[in-house]
Amino acid sequence: MMQPLEGVRVLDLSHVLAGPYCTMVLGDMGAEVIKVEQYPEGDLIRQMAPFQSGMSYGFSVINRNKQGIRLDLTTEEGQEVFYRLAKTADVIVENYRPGVTKKLGIDYETIKEKNPDIIYCSISGFGQTGPYKHKAGLDIMAQGMSGIMSMTGESNGRPVKVGVPVHDIGAGITALYHILFAYIYKLKHHEGQYIDVSLVDSALAWTVWEAAAYFGKGEIPVPSGSRHRRIAPYQAYKTQSGFILLGIVNERMWERFCHHVVERPQWQNDPRFATGNDRIENVEELEKEIEAVLTTQPSDVWLKRLEKQGVPCGPILNYEETLHNEQTQHREMVIDYDHPEVGLMKTLGFPAKMSKSPAEFRLPAPMLGQHTDHILEELDYSKAEIERLKHKAIV
Repeated sequence: MMQPLEGVRVLDLSHVLAGPYCTMVLGDMGAEVIKVEQYPEGDLIRQMAPFQSGMSYGFSVINRNKQGIRLDLTTEEGQEVFYRLAKTADVIVENYRPGVTKKLGIDYETIKEKNPDIIYCSISGFGQTGPYKHKAGLDIMAQGMSGIMSMTGESNGRPVKVGVPVHDIGAGITALYHILFAYIYKLKHHEGQYIDVSLVDSALAWTVWEAAAYFGKGEIPVPSGSRHRRIAPYQAYKTQSGFILLGIVNERMWERFCHHVVERPQWQNDPRFATGNDRIENVEELEKEIEAVLTTQPSDVWLKRLEKQGVPCGPILNYEETLHNEQTQHREMVIDYDHPEVGLMKTLGFPAKMSKSPAEFRLPAPMLGQHTDHILEELDYSKAEIERLKHKAIV
């Protein structure tokens, strides 16, 4: 099958997570992605455990469908190699700290002179402008600066970050769809452009409920555990054997829950719980009343009763249980593949199932500098020139 991004060449100058996640998805959809790693160590994540036959599993999971070249961009000859490569590219993605690409001579303005149609995307903690632009910006800083950490966790606990690097991935996704927007613009108007993506901006853009509460009523959100800010019951509840998730989003569901699940019809007319707003105002009392009932039976009993009544519910799985869950397996969200250097490995599958142009696993993550010779030969470097560059530690 033809993939939507076949024929699009992407240069991936990024490292660790936000940029590599973005370029991985571009590769999944058919783009030719060339990962340009700094000489000699390459991407920092290559040093992170766990390892299989010397390959970092973290690196392998987010760098599939890429070719790899190792290049010393601090040298004039290394820059010249990159310039030649950039002339062949449609997209460049980098996530250095602002100012670094300028020092290396590979910034947007420099590349634009050599390739006016280039789409060039920079991902950083705080963006390329503003008083914080030179600050180091990791995922956890974005969670703090966006206000998200101030509203995550339990009300009586210390600040808690989200359990996964949600804003690294979020910035990668933000970069991804803006690159696609820019590519559509280029198809229509025959012009490339520069894209400036910030982890903090990307995180803040996700706080839509909280923005509505603040702009509409001046509310400053605080930690609320697993509760929803506008719907109740909607959280994790304790049972006899653990916890389950429950979400009741309308009065019809609340009626079924009261009458047929917990068999407490009186709750429907209790002035504390009669309407959705009443339940939000009295959410602490609601939790106590519900858990007093749910702790009399194990989780599986309640889940069956809730599902029978069509009330949204679910278990809380650990990660191993998630990966082996029958729905996860049916959706092919775990993929086995054979790495030519490492052997049998596993990775995550593709989250969207497309009927005509599905994502494909074409290439395992490259060993450091694995495709250097092939890429340079394609750029018309002779074998003698390639050997000379290797001898000088440029590649």
